[in-house]
Amino acid sequence: MVAVAALVLGVSAVSAADLSPRAISAALDAAYDKYRGLQEGKNADYIPALAKVDPAIYGIALVTADGKVYTKGDVASEVSIQSISKVFTMAKVIEEQGPDAIAANMGVDATGQVFNSIVAIEQYKGAEMNAMVNPGAITATGMVAGGSRAEIWNKILSYYSDFAGRKLEVDQEVFESEAATNQRNQAIGRLMYAYGRIKDNPDRATDIYTEQCSVSVNARDLATMAATLANGGRNPVTGKQVLNSAYVPNVLAVMATAGLYDDSGKWLYQTGLPAKSGVGGGIIAVSPGRFGIAVISPPLDAAGNSVRAQKAIADISNALGGNPYTVTARK
Repeated sequence: MVAVAALVLGVSAVSAADLSPRAISAALDAAYDKYRGLQEGKNADYIPALAKVDPAIYGIALVTADGKVYTKGDVASEVSIQSISKVFTMAKVIEEQGPDAIAANMGVDATGQVFNSIVAIEQYKGAEMNAMVNPGAITATGMVAGGSRAEIWNKILSYYSDFAGRKLEVDQEVFESEAATNQRNQAIGRLMYAYGRIKDNPDRATDIYTEQCSVSVNARDLATMAATLANGGRNPVTGKQVLNSAYVPNVLAVMATAGLYDDSGKWLYQTGLPAKSGVGGGIIAVSPGRFGIAVISPPLDAAGNSVRAQKAIADISNALGGNPYTVTARK
């Protein structure tokens, strides 16, 4: 097995397959120490409640596919899940209706536009979206089956909780702050309804979408959610099969295509990891069959991705040989 020289981390070379406690702890320690003093980026401020979140929060968690949990830094503080929620609502729709339902209704291609673009909707009449950008995400929320708002919402929140391995709750302050400032998302929902992508009640879909973005999570929650995808849809901590393993590749593919907003291609080029960011400051990433990792740090770059989280996840994955595209030639 080819050794991976983790010189950037200051960690001694380890095997690309080495997920020993020593290797993982060393990688987390090194990344945490390296970036703890980083001052780049700033909190999202277009949602007033997010501007007030402590920018010093910095927590790393990694959960292996066999359920071992490793943490470093602040993994107690919670932030709102924001756009990371899109992954799991999409998964719920695929679980209920199959992968073709997503591909046929809002698409799975990168739009080439910003995450809340109205131009992209008009360009393709809502068809060439994906569930990681707002038009596709609001549409996906509107596709979750249920006879009432309460039924749909309880189903979504319960599903997120199964991925996290504990009962999650909504940050009401964030929800109210977002609901008071989401006029653009309301317009997006109605436009997707006008093009027939949302079949009924676009305002309800937007409202539920806003609430799902306001769910509170810590770094361990997010890492467990990512590890559930890494483990074929089975939560490696609780043992519960949350998502049919046959659908995990569909979810990871869209994460890889559009998970980090406008910088998704750059991220995949650098790490190979399907990932999803949220403007609350979290990023999850999946090394299939190996581990899920999450970092929370609220200051964002211009694309809306946590600065510290990107750097820490990339370093840790490189140290542990997490890139699924890395292969060794047979002799």
